[in-house]
Amino acid sequence: MTTPADCQADVVICGGGVAGLWLLARLRQQGYRALLIENQALGAGQTRYAQGIIHGGTKYALTGAVSGSSEAIAAMPPLWRACLAGRGEIDLRAVRLMSDHQYLWSTASITSRMAGFFASKMMRSRIAPLDAADYPAVFRHRNFRGQVYRLEEPVLDTAALVHALALPHESAIWRGRVVQADGVRLTLDDGGQQITFAARQVVLTAGKGNAALLQLFGRDTPQMQTRPLKMVMVRGELPQGVYAHCLGASSNPRITISTHYDAQGRTVWYLGGDLAEVGVKRSDAEQRAAARQELADLLPWIDFSACEFATLDIERAEPRMPDGRRPDDVYVDGRDGVITAWPTKLAFAPRLAARIADMLKQENIMPSVAMAGFPAWPFPGYALLPWQEEERWS
Repeated sequence: MTTPADCQADVVICGGGVAGLWLLARLRQQGYRALLIENQALGAGQTRYAQGIIHGGTKYALTGAVSGSSEAIAAMPPLWRACLAGRGEIDLRAVRLMSDHQYLWSTASITSRMAGFFASKMMRSRIAPLDAADYPAVFRHRNFRGQVYRLEEPVLDTAALVHALALPHESAIWRGRVVQADGVRLTLDDGGQQITFAARQVVLTAGKGNAALLQLFGRDTPQMQTRPLKMVMVRGELPQGVYAHCLGASSNPRITISTHYDAQGRTVWYLGGDLAEVGVKRSDAEQRAAARQELADLLPWIDFSACEFATLDIERAEPRMPDGRRPDDVYVDGRDGVITAWPTKLAFAPRLAARIADMLKQENIMPSVAMAGFPAWPFPGYALLPWQEEERWS
């Protein structure tokens, strides 16, 4: 075991998803001697299963009432757009923008029932109804009887996002598993090779992995809850560039479609929404059949008979809520040198980083005088997106 004398950090971040990487970038910009550790590959947790949607709150207002979640997230798309243009707090110009916007579509029955709602002042500020001539190609069919709206919420390539956040700071990103925690003195193990280092503050941004890390620190709070999803991937001769939500009867879209590409460049639709929420009660075969039926009902003019369908079981981690409901905002809890954090949504990563940076200052943890480098240690590498792993399709 090595214990370099200079292996000291202002902040050690455990968890290499977008939340941890964004925090690392922000802290290092501010002069902190910050280090991130990841025991798998960067983005290997919840990040790579995300659809890449930067929500602005519209989907949370679909029942006609603006929720706390809707209000908290409303400022996120402009913040992300500034970063994508190179004018924000993090330079994300290298990130591929999958789509500058999304669409919301409604069936004929829902459109008639919700006409007044869509004409309300609240929704006019969030979405724009389109003329039929401006519909995306997938809805320009004579049998389509609904209405299409444009949502000014971008969709990003999550793999490119992870790369853009990590690349300038690779020397401060270490691979390994924390095997011992003595206060804020940590021992990291990477295949039998170990290193011990000290931090002034530890931040847990490991998603579902936060629970095990808290146990390692001898803590039973804050507690975590998980919300499972059974997402569906569809591969084949599909319309490209579809990023759309189908309005359903609840606040959650009936189905959400985002377009991606596998390792050979073939088109993949990634399906979420109520389909994925309810799908956790189904077997894989039942969920594939349900997805086929839902697509056939909603888009009957598209032939899905030759498409491949696969399922993905996901568990989204977040702080435990008294009634098990979905959190409205980011979560940050700081106690005795350890901050536990969950962003709760991909779009909230900048908000979470700002909250933690403020907490550090409140605790009088300011950047070190010298920004010395860290000892050399293996880099964790980058995770593939699930639809790029061919074994998922077998």
